[in-house]
Amino acid sequence: MKIWVASQDIADALTGLPEGLPALDCVVYDGRTPLPGPPEDVEVWVPPLVPVPDIPGLLGRMTSLRLLQTVTAGVEPYLPHVPPKAVLCNARGVHDAGTAEWAVGAMIAMLREFPDFAAAQARREWTYHHTGVLADSTVLIVGYGSIGEALERRLAGFEVDIVRVARTARGNVHGHVHGEDELPALLPEADVVVLLVPATPGTAGLVDAGFLARMKDGALLVNAARGSVVDADALLAELRAGRLRAALDVTPVEPLPSDHPLWTAPGVFITPHIAGSTPASVRRTRKLVREQVIRHLTGRPLDNMITGHY
Repeated sequence: MKIWVASQDIADALTGLPEGLPALDCVVYDGRTPLPGPPEDVEVWVPPLVPVPDIPGLLGRMTSLRLLQTVTAGVEPYLPHVPPKAVLCNARGVHDAGTAEWAVGAMIAMLREFPDFAAAQARREWTYHHTGVLADSTVLIVGYGSIGEALERRLAGFEVDIVRVARTARGNVHGHVHGEDELPALLPEADVVVLLVPATPGTAGLVDAGFLARMKDGALLVNAARGSVVDADALLAELRAGRLRAALDVTPVEPLPSDHPLWTAPGVFITPHIAGSTPASVRRTRKLVREQVIRHLTGRPLDNMITGHY
């Protein structure tokens, strides 16, 4: 069975499979080199973290493809182009720990003004003053899935109130999960708004001028979702007015161009889409891909299958 994987690390995870399974012809294709062979022969594809060039054209040639297993939770580059006989699965759960950690770190950094103190340190200035604090805050998690649950677990010791929002309202072992239609009433009470929604037609531009206007003065927007979820011009207007602050791991264009106004906007902290880029994610990706390939070879149901707009 021909399988293309994103890295040698993943290829190594597919060695030593249980006896009796078909042999794997495992080839590394990271998207930066020429195609390693005919795409028509590939039965399983594990694409790299950064999407390869011309995904529609490549998938259109993958006539033997049966499993497309991403290493990301988001599947928007692939979803419209999956061949009819192939199954698309994402890496739900793989990046939960790293992304949740980043969100907590971003909250602390912004509320305690770490970026400003780091800049003062570089200037050798002692800028003593009171800062904000996470304790006693209300944290609104928009997109309450597996990463949202991981974030709530990590916030358990910070003495905050958690408000959960998903696409539709539901019960949860931790408490009630509100529906997105309740956001207008929930936003004015939140000190921190964390975005964890997937990139779908329904979430594109979700955080627009009206959404931001409902946030309370001085609130912090934390985006660990996708850049397409936030109207960048509307956010820039709020940042320049000094009414809101933001921590962004994702931006409207990636890499963010050096002349983009977000770089110099006041009250914003930007990281280059690294929330889930951790050793924990690597280990969990290896484990997921290995298990999914074994499931595929043995005809067992696959995990994280994507249907509809997921």
